[in-house]
Amino acid sequence: MNSPFTQRQDDGCVVIAEIAQAHDGSLGMAHAYIDAVAEAGADAVKFQTHIAAAESTRREPWRAKFSRQDDSRYDYWQRMEFSEAQWAGLKAHAAERDLLFISSPFSEAAVELLERIGVDAWKIASGEVGSGPLLDAMASSGLPTVLSTGMSDWAEIDAAVERLLALELPTSVLQCTSMYPTPPEKVGLGVLAELRARYGLPVGLSDHSGTIHAGLAAVALGASIVEVHVAFSRHVFSPDLPVSLTIPELRQLCDGARAIPPMLPATDKDALADELRSMRGLFTKSLVAARPLEAGQRLTRGDIALKKPGDGLGAEHLDALIGRVLSRPLEADERFTDADLADL
Repeated sequence: MNSPFTQRQDDGCVVIAEIAQAHDGSLGMAHAYIDAVAEAGADAVKFQTHIAAAESTRREPWRAKFSRQDDSRYDYWQRMEFSEAQWAGLKAHAAERDLLFISSPFSEAAVELLERIGVDAWKIASGEVGSGPLLDAMASSGLPTVLSTGMSDWAEIDAAVERLLALELPTSVLQCTSMYPTPPEKVGLGVLAELRARYGLPVGLSDHSGTIHAGLAAVALGASIVEVHVAFSRHVFSPDLPVSLTIPELRQLCDGARAIPPMLPATDKDALADELRSMRGLFTKSLVAARPLEAGQRLTRGDIALKKPGDGLGAEHLDALIGRVLSRPLEADERFTDADLADL
C-alpha cells in the first residue's frame, strides 16, 4: 500500500510527535501543538482518542493521581474527549501543516470516529496489543498500523503481528518500555535488531526516556520511526511531562533524524583516498635535511627530519635513506629526492 505514511517511511525515519493528553482537554492547545511540532520539523502529529464510556468504567484506577480537578480516571478521560467535528478540524489543521495525522484509538467507537475523519495511520498503544477486536476494527481501513510493545512479552507480540499481517495491514513494530520515564538501561535499543530479524518489518522506537539521546541512537541503528512525547515546557501541566521533549529538543531530534542516515553507509576507503589525494600534501610530511649537509656525507637518523608539506619523499622512505651517501649538498629543510638514493 503506497500511503502517505509509507511514503514518508521510504524517504527516511518518520519522527512522530506524540501530544497524547498534553493539551489537557483544550482544543486551542491541541491546535497550538500542531503548529509547534510542524515548525520543529516533525513528520507526524499523534493524539490519543479516548471515549470514556466506550473504553472504561468508573472503577478504573489512577496510574498516578495527577489531576486536581478530576475525581476519577473516568472523569479525566471524559474531559479529554473532543467531538467528531473538533477531531476533523485537528486533522485538517495537520494536513495544512504537512503533518501526517495519527491517533491511538482505545475503543472500537474511537476507531470508527477516526476512520470517518481520515487518519493517515493507526497507532496501537502498548496496553491494546492483546485487544483482538480493536485490531480487527482497524483492518477494514487498510491503513498502515504501528504497533507499540511497551508491556508485551514475545508471545503476545508474535500473536499481534501475525494477526495484523493476516489482516493485510502494512505494519511497523516499535520497541517501547512502559516506564515513565524510562531509565537508560531499560530503553532496549538492542531489541530493534531482534524485531527486524524476527518479523522482517520496519521497526522503530516509542521513547519514554524524556531525552533526545535514545531517539538519535535509534536512528543510527536504522529505525524507520521514532515517536516521542512533547510538551511546551518543563513547567506546563501534563501527566506525561517526565517523558516529554520540549519543542526545541524536538527540533534537535528532527534535525538529527535527517542528518544521521546519510552518514550510515560504509565508504570506499580507496576511492575516498584517491578523491582526497590533492589534500595529502597539506597534512602529511616529507623527508628533509635536519641541518646543512655536504655531498659525500653518509646519512644518519639525526641528519633527517620529517616536516610539512608532504610534497616529497614520505616517511616510508626513511629507513632507505639512513646509511646512504649523499650525492649532493642540501640546505637545512631541503627535501631529499629519488636521486639521493642513487647508491642503493
